[in-house]
Amino acid sequence: MPPRKRPSGATIIAVANQKGGVAKTTSVASLGAAFAELGKRVLLVDLDAQACLTFSLGVDPDEVEESIHHVLLGQAELSELVITCEDGVDLVPSSIDLAGTEAILLGRPAREFVLQTALQDARDDYDVILLDCSPSLGVLTLNALTAAQGLIIPMPCEMLSHRGVGQLLDTVADVTKFLNKKLEVIGILPTLFDGRSNHAQEVLADVGERYDLPVLSPPIPRTVRFAEAPAVGRSILATSRTSKGAQAYRKVAESLLPRLP
Repeated sequence: MPPRKRPSGATIIAVANQKGGVAKTTSVASLGAAFAELGKRVLLVDLDAQACLTFSLGVDPDEVEESIHHVLLGQAELSELVITCEDGVDLVPSSIDLAGTEAILLGRPAREFVLQTALQDARDDYDVILLDCSPSLGVLTLNALTAAQGLIIPMPCEMLSHRGVGQLLDTVADVTKFLNKKLEVIGILPTLFDGRSNHAQEVLADVGERYDLPVLSPPIPRTVRFAEAPAVGRSILATSRTSKGAQAYRKVAESLLPRLP
């Protein structure tokens, strides 16, 4: 069977899970840095009003004058906001203003397509665009799923973390039916994995079969190195290059290369 023809321009990947504390932002920053190490042109978009990705990459959200909020409301061009970060990636920052964006967009026609339109001109400048979604299934996450070709779902290897994934997949099914037929779930990314725990091993073995989805490999180990990295505005690939966490994200990024231009 011949390989599927890849669309021109950047591959847009949403990283989403409506549950908080699943290492979503860490995954976006780390995969972005790993793709940059592999020679890819990378753009990261912070779609969370908490602006954790923005802060993690060394940008103070309180000093951001214009953010993705202003792009989504048509008050700024995305290209005007791009910040080049030390990890070799570009960033479209977030700010607390984004907390009010959904309420404003709710009254607008075609509100789910605003981000897709905003990213259109940027696609020719990058190989991969990673969208860091907020921990909800609101308008901003719907925008990300509508704009993306692929979805990665970070999920800790804990049984309680299964709760909510089914709801996210129901939302994905609606998006592919009504808004974005090209959206494909790339897979579940196991995070916060403790290889010494029988429970974590059991959850890892169960998750792919339970949801009939690919499980990205290797699982991302639990390590304090991830908590240390944002303090210096870098990813773990820069602050602890040889750690198991950094090596795991590099391997996951390498496995995703066939999906990129």
